[in-house]
Amino acid sequence: MFSLAPSLFASSALRRVQRAPVGPRMTALASPSSSSTPIFSGFSSQFRHYAKKVKGTDLDAYRNIGISAHIDSGKTTLTERILYYTGKIDEVHDVRGKDGVGAKMDNMDLEREKGITIKSAATFVTWKQNFINIIDTPGHVDFTVEVERSLHVLDGAILVLCGVSGVQSQTMTVDRQMRRYNVPRIVFVNKLDRLGADPWKALRGLRSKLNINVEAVQIPIGLQSNHNGVVDLIKMKAIYFEGKVGDEVVEEEIPSRLELQAKEKREELINSLAEVDETLMEMVMEEKELTEDDLHAAIRRAVIARVFVPLFMGSAYKNKGVQPLIDAVSKYLPSPIERQYLAYDVKDEGKQIEMKPDPKGSLVAYAFKLEENAHGQLTWIRVFRGTLKKNMFIHNVQVNQKVKVTRLARMHAGELEDVNEIKAGDIGAIFGIDCASGESFTDGEQHVQMNSMHIPEPVISLAITIKAAQQAQALGKALKRFSREDPTFRVEKDNETGETLISGMGELHLEIYVERMRREYDLAVVVGRPRVAYRETILGGADFNHILKKQTGGAGQFAHIIGSIEKIEEDEGMVREFVNRVPGNNISPNYIPSVEKGFVDMMETGPLIGHPVEFVRFTLDDGAQHEVDSSDFSFRTCAKQAFTKAFMESSPALLEPVMSVDIEVPMEFQANVLSTLNKRRGHVNNATIEGSMVVVEAEVPLANMFSYSSELRSVSEGKGEFTMEYLTHKVVPPDRMQSVIADHKAAAARADERASLSRKKK
Repeated sequence: MFSLAPSLFASSALRRVQRAPVGPRMTALASPSSSSTPIFSGFSSQFRHYAKKVKGTDLDAYRNIGISAHIDSGKTTLTERILYYTGKIDEVHDVRGKDGVGAKMDNMDLEREKGITIKSAATFVTWKQNFINIIDTPGHVDFTVEVERSLHVLDGAILVLCGVSGVQSQTMTVDRQMRRYNVPRIVFVNKLDRLGADPWKALRGLRSKLNINVEAVQIPIGLQSNHNGVVDLIKMKAIYFEGKVGDEVVEEEIPSRLELQAKEKREELINSLAEVDETLMEMVMEEKELTEDDLHAAIRRAVIARVFVPLFMGSAYKNKGVQPLIDAVSKYLPSPIERQYLAYDVKDEGKQIEMKPDPKGSLVAYAFKLEENAHGQLTWIRVFRGTLKKNMFIHNVQVNQKVKVTRLARMHAGELEDVNEIKAGDIGAIFGIDCASGESFTDGEQHVQMNSMHIPEPVISLAITIKAAQQAQALGKALKRFSREDPTFRVEKDNETGETLISGMGELHLEIYVERMRREYDLAVVVGRPRVAYRETILGGADFNHILKKQTGGAGQFAHIIGSIEKIEEDEGMVREFVNRVPGNNISPNYIPSVEKGFVDMMETGPLIGHPVEFVRFTLDDGAQHEVDSSDFSFRTCAKQAFTKAFMESSPALLEPVMSVDIEVPMEFQANVLSTLNKRRGHVNNATIEGSMVVVEAEVPLANMFSYSSELRSVSEGKGEFTMEYLTHKVVPPDRMQSVIADHKAAAARADERASLSRKKK
């Protein structure tokens, strides 16, 4: 370990009070310019003038950040306080809308009713000399794509943890997403006013579960009901938050009872930083006195390099610790010019190009989210290079289409403000263009696409119907809109039953969309039983030597193929492969694609229950053709028949989605919970005692998790709660597989019977 540099104690014992720079309450500001008119009310004219002054600064004053967390960690409450302290809103409201208003960023009625964030919401604030774009993302795993597409375009993030629960399942998911897009982050441990709060437990969890190099830059002054401030380990000052809503930031000397702990934690901070920052390492080794600026600079370098994460703490609900966190966004998270983004040139074999945020460069922008409102489609966009201007023509690279930008806006939750341009490094919205999420735009000078974002596959489906036939058009309109807005919401027709299937990331995900159909489109929707997104596969392999030969007078059908199918191991990194090894022209090269199409057809609709097939390699070794009777159709059909026969001879199996489930209950109900998991084919991985509670970590098939919330309430007297997220697909046990196949056949028979009756009536 390194020796501790001399601590920085201010010589003055005077009490320092600092008030937050709140825009709407800054009476010295001049009247607003008339060039910027909001579409909706709710923007302070004084704030708009104040924001405009900051927007004129350089790109290094910009911050584009996301706020992400496990559900119910206080993320939206934190955002509400940030909006208040930066002067964006004049009053603070509760997330669940107990006062009839609700948090600003939860602008959907469903969000206020359920007390959760369902859709990402964007806003922009100013803090001192920084302009900050903020995207508040959902914490529930069912809406994880909202986190995915936001982090894809953001320069930094705040990872919020509950001070009681610490690292939870969705915390780990968000961590993976931040790593996927190389997003630097800072951590805020929230809810230190709650019973059982322990920021050091959260810190230990970040290290052990997420393997993060994290150190506290603050220590709490009291916990639970005694929590009333923090000690800043860089200034070595106690910070209190006074006033009705904590808007008076007061600095005092560190309480004597905390001086030793503060010195120890400061030494740990410096040592951890020195291990990852050469400049600070040299200063420590030379025993130089470290200034506040030295430590701030070292933390900033390490955060941007993603080798260190500073941990802040407080209670957003009790208005403590938020202002230093906003300071940290400015001090430690990168500006657009400090992040590297890569695009690829479509016309130059995908050559990678670094996107430097030059407002004078040729335009490259990326549409990362869509919404429908009263004014039409609203497209959220990040400009990576150049300047997007009102009335300019832009080129959609994916569809090779030229469109005109008629309207640009900034977003503040459900409110919008017209702007004339969006420069490189900034985030805004376009009205009225027809595009899909994930498409790139240029000014036509280059054909450049930004790297695509990761879209998880749906794991659950529901059959939906409408009571009134005349509502079919409205249903189609709703489904089209929702599937465009949300790439994890899929719509398809069941060919066997004729039912409309909607697929998504979980029960809540689909429940929300069904409720939106009822509210926003006045649709009387009838919902069927949940369906699991099974996959079909093989555990072995088989050869095939199949001939298709039909003669009905005139030209017939003939195709002969020889080959094999075999299992692809998961570590090979592919789910299907077609291999052509036909020597010479035994089969004309013109027919090889038809054989492959037949294979792909069967991979989309498997022989067991009609679900997609994965991890199968199809090898075509030889075959024959007929000069007259062979055709593309013949070889495609022959391949489908050969695949089906070989598949059934290759130890076919079903794969089912398995969920990672975390259950938290009082200790006296642990046995009850374990019994419920055993009943549902669950595998318990770990059980951790945390005070009077026990957290059970398990893996359970999704098919067995339906209605678990009701059972958990019953066996825990309403005191238990659980979260789950998709983990992987695993092989279904043979007895269970036969039951699933039998259910599928029965459903198909009922559908055939209904279709037959319908034909007879006609």
